[in-house]
Amino acid sequence: MSVIKKDKISFRRSKITLFHARSSCLVVLLSVAIIYAITQLLHWLVGDDEPVPESFKASWLFSLSLNILGYATILLPGVIIYKYVKASKYLDRAVPGCFPIVVRSCFAGTDKDVLLGTDVPSTPSSSAVRTLKQDALLLIICFVGLQGSYLTWGLLQEKVMTQEYINSAGQSGHFKDSQFLVFVNRILAFALAGVYITVTRQPRHTMPLYKYIYCSFSNIMSSWCQYEALKFVSFPTQVLSKASKIIPVMIMGKIVSREKYEYYEYVTAGFISLGMAFFLFGSSDNQRETVTTFSGMILLGAYIVFDSFTSNWQSALFKQYSMSSVQMMCGVNLFSCVFTATSLAQQSGFIHSLQFMSKFPMFTVDCILLSISSAAGQLFIFYTIATFGPVVFVIIMTIRQGFAILLSCIIYQHSISFMGVLGVLVVFAAVFLRIYCNQRIKAHKRRLQSSAGSKI
Repeated sequence: MSVIKKDKISFRRSKITLFHARSSCLVVLLSVAIIYAITQLLHWLVGDDEPVPESFKASWLFSLSLNILGYATILLPGVIIYKYVKASKYLDRAVPGCFPIVVRSCFAGTDKDVLLGTDVPSTPSSSAVRTLKQDALLLIICFVGLQGSYLTWGLLQEKVMTQEYINSAGQSGHFKDSQFLVFVNRILAFALAGVYITVTRQPRHTMPLYKYIYCSFSNIMSSWCQYEALKFVSFPTQVLSKASKIIPVMIMGKIVSREKYEYYEYVTAGFISLGMAFFLFGSSDNQRETVTTFSGMILLGAYIVFDSFTSNWQSALFKQYSMSSVQMMCGVNLFSCVFTATSLAQQSGFIHSLQFMSKFPMFTVDCILLSISSAAGQLFIFYTIATFGPVVFVIIMTIRQGFAILLSCIIYQHSISFMGVLGVLVVFAAVFLRIYCNQRIKAHKRRLQSSAGSKI
């Protein structure tokens, strides 16, 4: 084949590639414009005096639609770009520049052996086997860190969402946009994780960045469903649903990462849920009068599904790519910031929230404290999931629900019935039984491996 003919073929291919790139950009811009127009049309139809108008506060479908439209402004263009990169085999061409590096990091990872559309797991780093004492010490640190940070976060969250703020001029007001609080928490956690990664040595990050989107989206949705469900169900019903997450998390683990659980794990999970039910129903004498509705049950079910998926997806990424917990924290919060910021911008949430902050300076202080406790809690979350797995993490957070109500009983002098005391004993007995059985099985497997090695 002559040189001229080769040049013509190369020129024709470059023109086709350029045409496809321009078409993809046009589709992306058109999709963003359509989504933005629909969002603004909804605001025009209901009025734009508040982030969520009063007449529509009972309609969780309306709020969900606005949030999904905001997230779709990021998700839909991302899907289009992914399809274009995959169809055009963009990454197979050695194109110099910063843009191809960004595309490769987003859709294929930094490892050259990982191809687009394939999942080649990284070789896990060989770490020394921890002893029982080391495992117990790490578990105690994770337990205390999670309990302290999230008990503080829960008290501050209740204060921010229920307190009537009063400024020096005598003006009063309630803050209503919980998505802004989610954004503030995520932006601080992302900043802390980014700084830590910058100043410390981290393992090589080989995972495609787009895989963070799944757990980031599910984390945002679980938080939203949790807040929204309180409009339709009583407080004990919601807390009880959190306490019963252990079995759904195990089921999701079998779906997401094909996890295999021992029979004692199912038994102890059932006892933990049963004990928490005894404790919650026996200790909560300050129940709300909110009637449980079908919408509330749907939202609680969605919360359990999303939250169970988040921890299991993160655990699967830890095992496959051997990243650090801070890298996971940074990646998840990066996309969470992008999602929530886009949604807030489309719903004028930033404007209303900043106006509230300027009017009530004490709210700014509470936001900072809330964000610090949330960021510290996330550090413990990712480290716990990476070290002990999602089920142990859910057990710790389940016990936190009992501690939250126990703290409420102590502060407000609520009585604890015999059923509540029995529930506490059942929960802790099940937790210790689970740890004991887990260690016995690990010791048995080590003995089998050592005996098999000595025979060889």
